[in-house]
Amino acid sequence: MPSISLCMIVKNEEDVLARCLNSVQDLVEEIVIVDTGSTDKTREIAQTYTKHVYDFAWQDDFALARNFSFSKATMDYCMWLDADDILLENDRQEFLKLKASLTPDVDVVMMLYNVAFDERDKPVFSYYRERLIKNHKGFLWQGAIHEVIAPRGNIVYSQAAVSHKKLRPGDPMRNLRIFESMLQKGTPLDARQRFYYARELYYHQRYEQAVDELVLFLRQGKGWVENNIEACITLFDCHMALKQEDEALRWLFFSFAYDTPRAEVCCKAGEYMLNKQRYGQAVFWYECALRNNRNARRGGFVLPDCYGYLPHIQLCVCYYHLGKTDLAVYHNELAGKEKPYSKAYLHNKAFFENEKGRTHHADACDQ
Repeated sequence: MPSISLCMIVKNEEDVLARCLNSVQDLVEEIVIVDTGSTDKTREIAQTYTKHVYDFAWQDDFALARNFSFSKATMDYCMWLDADDILLENDRQEFLKLKASLTPDVDVVMMLYNVAFDERDKPVFSYYRERLIKNHKGFLWQGAIHEVIAPRGNIVYSQAAVSHKKLRPGDPMRNLRIFESMLQKGTPLDARQRFYYARELYYHQRYEQAVDELVLFLRQGKGWVENNIEACITLFDCHMALKQEDEALRWLFFSFAYDTPRAEVCCKAGEYMLNKQRYGQAVFWYECALRNNRNARRGGFVLPDCYGYLPHIQLCVCYYHLGKTDLAVYHNELAGKEKPYSKAYLHNKAFFENEKGRTHHADACDQ
C-alpha cells in the first residue's frame, strides 16, 4: 500500500486546524505543516500532531509556499489540504478504498472539492482538484494565486471528496491585493491567472474592469475550455450588473462556441427568460438543462442543482404561469425528490394542495 505525506500551509488557523487533522491523521503516514506567520496557537496545535512543523516567510505566493511544503515530504505521494478542509466519514471510507487500490504507476489522483453547501449540507458547488501527487516526479505548483499543479501521466479519479468548511470569512481583499501587486511590479499574468484576476474584479463589483480582462483573456485564445465557458458566464453577469442585457446574452450564448451547452449556462438563460416573463422560452432552456449529463471530470465548476433540482423547481413556476398546472405539479414533485426539504418545493406543494382543495369544494357546491 502506498504511503502518503499530508502537506499543509497554515496561518492563524487555531479554530479549524485540529478539526482538519482529526479527520485525516489516521489516513496518512506523515504530516508536514508549514506555518507562514501565525500569531495564535496554530503552531502549538500542529506540534501535537506532528514533529514536522516548519516556518516559511510569506511572500504573497501560494505556489512558493506549497512547493516548500512538498519539498519536506518523504512518502510516495503528497496530499494537500487547507486548514478549513475536512474529510467526512463517508469520504474517509472512500479514501481508504482508494489507498488500498492505488498502484505505483498512478501519478495524480483527482478528488472532488465540495466548497458550498445547502441547508442540509448537500454540496451545491463542486469541482475536481489534483489531490494526491506522486512525490519526486517533478510536479510543481504554479501561480501565486489559485495555484495549481497541472495533472499529467496516469491520472485516476476518486469517489472520495474533500469538504471545504469555513467557520469564518477570510480576508476578502487578499487575492485582489496580490494580483494588483503583481501587476504593479510588471509581473505578467498567464491565461489562467488573468481569468482569476478578472473574477476577483467581478467579486469586488468592478464590472467594467472585469469585462476588459475577460475579453482580453478570451481573445488571447490560450484559456482552457472550461475557463473559457466560465468567462462567458461571468461576462453575462457583469453586463447584467451594468444593465447591458443584449451584450449579456451575446456572451452567454457565445459560450456555445467552446462546447455543448452546460446546464449552468442553460439555467442562466432560463432565469433570464423567466424574469422577463417569457415563460415558453424559459421552459426551453430549463428542459435543455435537464437533458445535460453532469460530468465533473471535465474539470470545470459544477453547480449540481443545475442538473436536476433547479430546472424542475423553475419549470414548476413556468408551467403554472402557462396554465399547465398538471405539468407544474409534476416538476415540483421531481424537485422534491431531489430535495424533499426544499422550502420552495414545500411551499409549492402546500399551494397546489390548497388549490386542489378549493376546486373540490367548488365542485361539491355546484352539485
